[in-house]
Amino acid sequence: MSVFVDTSALYALFDRDDRRHGEAAEVWSHLVAHYRPLITSNYVLVETTALLQRRIGLPAVHDLEDHILPFLTVRWITEPLHRRALVRLRKEDRREVSLVDYSSFELMESEAVGEAFALDEDFASAGFRLLPSGRSDAAP
Repeated sequence: MSVFVDTSALYALFDRDDRRHGEAAEVWSHLVAHYRPLITSNYVLVETTALLQRRIGLPAVHDLEDHILPFLTVRWITEPLHRRALVRLRKEDRREVSLVDYSSFELMESEAVGEAFALDEDFASAGFRLLPSGRSDAAP
């Protein structure tokens, strides 16, 4: 079964000062070693690239492209999916949940993906299983 990969997890992989870096690296290694199909969206990649470039630097962007992207299948957010995400953003009226997250939820639902490699609790609130689960003793 596929796992959706979110910006929060990707960023934590690169930021060694992130309090959840080790946890994210462990889950990533487990997912790759067990050949789990990993998907993400072009919106997540744009968001991740912008964060890495600004906060860490261009070498991190190159590492994302060279060492992480080969393991990901990228789904492009289509106009209809984008519109559904906008409708959901307006309907749920939660300032702290981004359009990128809503587009991720819509993509996951359209592809029946129930798990997210994400450190963002909004995925759990939307009904998806988080990897890591939030407990340090939990297996991915």
